[in-house]
Amino acid sequence: MNWIYLIIGGLFEVGFASCLGKAKETSGTASIYWMGGFFICLAISMYLLYKATLTLPIGTAYAVWTGIGAVGTAIVGILFFKEPADFWRLFFITTLISSIIGLKYVSH
Repeated sequence: MNWIYLIIGGLFEVGFASCLGKAKETSGTASIYWMGGFFICLAISMYLLYKATLTLPIGTAYAVWTGIGAVGTAIVGILFFKEPADFWRLFFITTLISSIIGLKYVSH
C-alpha cells in the first residue's frame, strides 16, 4: 500500500508543478486559482510521501517520489507547455524511469 501512496504522491507532485507553471502564465483571479491548486496538490503530495516513508526507506521513497515528479512534469511540459522533445531529453527521461523501476525492485 505504501508504494501506492508514493506513486499517487508523485502524481500530485506533477500536479503542483503544473499548477505553478499555469500560475506563471496567467494573471489576476486565474493565477490565484492556480496557486490554490498548487498548495492543495503540495499538501496532498507531502502527506502521501510521509505516509509512504512510515515503512519504506526514506532515501528510496524520496528518490522515487522526486523521479515520478520529474518525469511527469517533463512529460506535461512537453505535451502542454510546448517544451522541446528532442532525442537527448527523451533519452534521459527514459533512463530516469528505468532508475525509478530499478529502485522499486531493489528495495525491501
